[in-house]
Amino acid sequence: MGYAHIVFDIDGTLLDTEDTMLRSLSRAVEELQGRKMEVEELRFAFGITSEDAVKQLGITNLQTAVKLWDTYIPDYWHLVHVFDGILECLEGLKNQGARTGIITSKTREEYEREFVPFGLSGYFDTVICADDSPRHKPYADPMEAYLEKSKADRANVVYIGDSRYDMACAEAAGTACALALWGCHHPEEIRADYYLDSPAKITALLYDSDSPFRL
Repeated sequence: MGYAHIVFDIDGTLLDTEDTMLRSLSRAVEELQGRKMEVEELRFAFGITSEDAVKQLGITNLQTAVKLWDTYIPDYWHLVHVFDGILECLEGLKNQGARTGIITSKTREEYEREFVPFGLSGYFDTVICADDSPRHKPYADPMEAYLEKSKADRANVVYIGDSRYDMACAEAAGTACALALWGCHHPEEIRADYYLDSPAKITALLYDSDSPFRL
C-alpha cells in the first residue's frame, strides 16, 4: 500500500529558483551590510522563510531587508524554470487519482506572484503557505495545517522536498518524507524515508510504501 497524498515543496522541488533567490539576497546583503557574500555561502537560506533567513544573517530590520530582497528578485527571475519531468509527474499523479498538495515557506502573496504564473497551481488540491500556520518549517505546524485542511490521515501522506527543513517538518508531524535529489546539494547530510533521483520516481510512492527508493 502506498500514499494517497503526495505533497510538494516549491523552491528546489517544483521550481529551480535557487540562483534567483540567492543572487538577489546577496545583492541585498551587500547593500545593507556592505559585505559581499557568494551564493554558496547563502545556501542555508533556501527552504526557510525570508524573515528567518535575514535574521540568521544578523540583520535586525527584518522588514526592510525582506522588502529589499524582494525588490531585486525580478532582476534574476529569468533564471527560474520548472524542473524537467515535473509537469509529466503532476499529470500522471492526477490521472491516477492521487491527492496532491503544496507546503511552502512562501507567503500567500509570494505564492500568487512567484508560482501561479508557471501554470501548475491547478494540479494541487490543497496549498499551505507560510501565513497559514503559526510556525514554519522545520516545525510540524505547516504539515498539521495541511492535514487539517485536507482531512488526510497522516499515515497516507508523503512530503517531497529538497532540504533538511522539509524533512524535519514531515518527521515532526509523523508523516513520511522523500528527498528530491534533483534540487538537493548535500543529500548525504539529510535523513529521509525516500531518496528520489527524478520526478519520474514519485508515482511509485502511490502504490508501494516499501519502494526501492527507501533506505
